[in-house]
Amino acid sequence: MQAATMQDEAIGHASTIPLMRAQLPDADALLPYLRRIDAARWYTNFGPLANELEQRLATQLDPGDTPAVVSLSSGTAALELALGAMQLPAGAQVLLPALTFVATATAVIRVGHMPLIADVDAGNWLLTPGIARRIAASRRIDAVMPVATFGLAQDTAAWDRFVEDTGIPVLIDAAGAFGNQHAAQHCHVAFSLHATKALAAGEGGFVVTRDRAMAARIRTLSNFGIDLEHGSQVFFPGGNGKLSEYHAAVALASLDQWPDIERSRRALQARYFRQLQRSCPGVVLQEQAVGGVYPILVVALPSGVRAREIQQALAARGIQTRQWYCPTLDRHPAFASFGAEPLPVAHSVSERLLGLPFYLDITTTQIRRVCESLASVLAEAAGATRPTSSQPAGTCHP
Repeated sequence: MQAATMQDEAIGHASTIPLMRAQLPDADALLPYLRRIDAARWYTNFGPLANELEQRLATQLDPGDTPAVVSLSSGTAALELALGAMQLPAGAQVLLPALTFVATATAVIRVGHMPLIADVDAGNWLLTPGIARRIAASRRIDAVMPVATFGLAQDTAAWDRFVEDTGIPVLIDAAGAFGNQHAAQHCHVAFSLHATKALAAGEGGFVVTRDRAMAARIRTLSNFGIDLEHGSQVFFPGGNGKLSEYHAAVALASLDQWPDIERSRRALQARYFRQLQRSCPGVVLQEQAVGGVYPILVVALPSGVRAREIQQALAARGIQTRQWYCPTLDRHPAFASFGAEPLPVAHSVSERLLGLPFYLDITTTQIRRVCESLASVLAEAAGATRPTSSQPAGTCHP
């Protein structure tokens, strides 16, 4: 035990601490599923493992009233095919938050619609039903695509009421929110199974919906739009978005381990938060539900602090970080013309966001080193008498 502690101390103080280290099921966990693939000789095209995965995910999300689940090749495919299956008018205007990964916007454009970029709530950093209602009162919105930002679940009950009151359909981009995000009654929800997510298959995604006809359309679109029930004709062109049996095998093995993953991630989050509160009381945390399951940890630095400089200072100390969702969507040339309103909150928050090292096998010593190093460089930044960079204050870098 003493030797292990000494090794842990050495690792914590001498080596680089990476931002992320994906942890997927090992070969032993996969072997039973791989043997099933060998026996069936069915490798893709709605195979038995993909079907089993869909059934298990539906039960996991709502054991009392199982929704329809359609497994897909990626989280981005889930967004694109769900948008296509919603049968929106050509060039539909889809409201989405400025603070999100670029795939949220590219999915809208790739299916022939127009993103409308909205601001976010100052506390939870989400596009909320209240923001959507305010914008919908003054301009046309054909659909809303709120995001479960950094794994924080969207309020499905509130979004269901929004759909009931306005008739505007909602697709929740819950890419990294498995374990937190619930299924809805009227909204559709898209998840990712990317290697960096809490429930991981390397690649993959799925859509959850109560609308069985919608689920059938997504499945058809994932197979090039070939309608197998109507003479294999194509009525609406799709693409190849099917989940392979091999990725389904990894996802099933991950589901087998989910109780341990869930418990470990909750414990990690709590341990990290305690150390941040001790070492860095000045950083701002997202208003997250207690006991959530999160794939990453992002903090907002104090007002006026340049995240880019803090990132560089931490890198010099062997600590990897990332400025997630920076710049905001409207500051990418591809999306600059799609603003729906001024974005003061999203701009302010994004310029101060910093993703910290966060993975299941990070040690307590490493967490302490991250938090104490962050406190140190923040103190240095606060005591600086002049800028250390030629960039103006508030400049945000990708």
